[in-house]
Amino acid sequence: MPVEAGNRNPAFILNGVRELIRKYRWSFLLATIAGIGLRLLFIFKFPNINGDSLIYADIASNWLHHGTFALTESGVPVPTLIRLPGYPAFIAAIFYLFRSSSMTPVLIAQLMVDLGTCFMVAALALELFSAQVARTAFVLAALCPFIANYVGLPLTETLSIFFAALALLLAAKGVRRVDVGQSSARIWAACGLALGAGILLRPDGALLLIAIVSYLAWKFLASPNRKQYIAAALIVGSVSVTPLVPWAVRNWNVFHVVQPLAPRYANAPTEYVASGFNRWTKTWMAEYVSVEDVFWKVSTETPGEAIDPAKLPSRAFDSAEERERTAELIAELNRTQTLDPDADAKFAELASERIRRSPLRYYVWLPTLRIADMWLRPRTEMLPIEPRWWTFDDERESWIAIAYGGLNLLLVTAAVIGFAKFRDIRIYGLLLGFVLLRSLFLSSIENPEPRYTLECFPIILVMAAAVLQSGWERFARNRGSRV
Repeated sequence: MPVEAGNRNPAFILNGVRELIRKYRWSFLLATIAGIGLRLLFIFKFPNINGDSLIYADIASNWLHHGTFALTESGVPVPTLIRLPGYPAFIAAIFYLFRSSSMTPVLIAQLMVDLGTCFMVAALALELFSAQVARTAFVLAALCPFIANYVGLPLTETLSIFFAALALLLAAKGVRRVDVGQSSARIWAACGLALGAGILLRPDGALLLIAIVSYLAWKFLASPNRKQYIAAALIVGSVSVTPLVPWAVRNWNVFHVVQPLAPRYANAPTEYVASGFNRWTKTWMAEYVSVEDVFWKVSTETPGEAIDPAKLPSRAFDSAEERERTAELIAELNRTQTLDPDADAKFAELASERIRRSPLRYYVWLPTLRIADMWLRPRTEMLPIEPRWWTFDDERESWIAIAYGGLNLLLVTAAVIGFAKFRDIRIYGLLLGFVLLRSLFLSSIENPEPRYTLECFPIILVMAAAVLQSGWERFARNRGSRV
């Protein structure tokens, strides 16, 4: 059961989980072994070290060996701000500890962090529900392939999910303490540190900060403990943004720009951003496969690759004339391999015409489809599986994708049922508000990648576990009554 609110031991976060493990030792042992095996499978069978991973590793290496946060250009470290310092610092620490630039120790360290996430999910379920739900939540988290997959990729996701789960757990404990009149400053400071760590990993980590501070503001208005809630909001806000100050100062000193996070399009201050092309993609982009087919061809992910106009969906054109015009722009882009301001302006003009022609499509329907795709698409984008799995060009890969999609649908559906059923749990508004806020934000981006919803998965796993445990208990009661 949850620990007492007055416990001042810094290890109080998992005290209740220790009791839980003792009670259900075999469930936790078997789930842990299976979880480690699943993650080792992804590390050694399906590692994916390219693109962003190589950027992070390069920055980490330059930081470690040259003392500068830089990317290597023509053999020379050149200072950069296109990534936040959190994940490069993590990689640099592993490189230093193992005296090696091999990524395998990084992935093993991520395995340990992800197991920590499983325990945080269990602790959150224990805080909000019961020991039985916490056990189920741990099993779900340990066996969830969608978060385990990212252990095998040197990307920010594993650490981001961990700090999101930790911040949510601390927020739940902090609210409980305030509601019973206990001192909670330490918890809110720890929550702020967890949020700050998440923001140093990814700029969109700030969304959880916004959700928590907004929830505390609502509690300030609705609760008699107003002083405690306004103090909590001030502590969380100030502690979480403080780690960004040195980064912002560094960027001002080096680049003379105000940049406390990282640029939205991961561009250097003097680098041209193809805003016209990006806006054009948002007039028809609705699914991940188009990100690979089109968007990344003009980004730093796969520079120099030609766009195949035949892979554009029919909604990218409103007429035969527009189809021809679009094909001409893409042909020119493929020929020059450069999207200069003049070419970008032509895409911007095309985008403006399409938006004027159908504003609802741009502002409502396509954002809704992007949200649905990120939540419901089979989460196989980081596995060696054809993105167009529905074509059945490779039957084995298609069936794996269908199985992944079905599992994801069951998990998300169970969580939705949980939100509908358990509306009286502590921090319900925070949990639902964060999921909705993050989904709304993600609808505004051009590249709908399912991984962007993973920071919500600690919540999804807890709510799904509550529904599954409730269903199992109801089944057991009915069976017992029949006997």
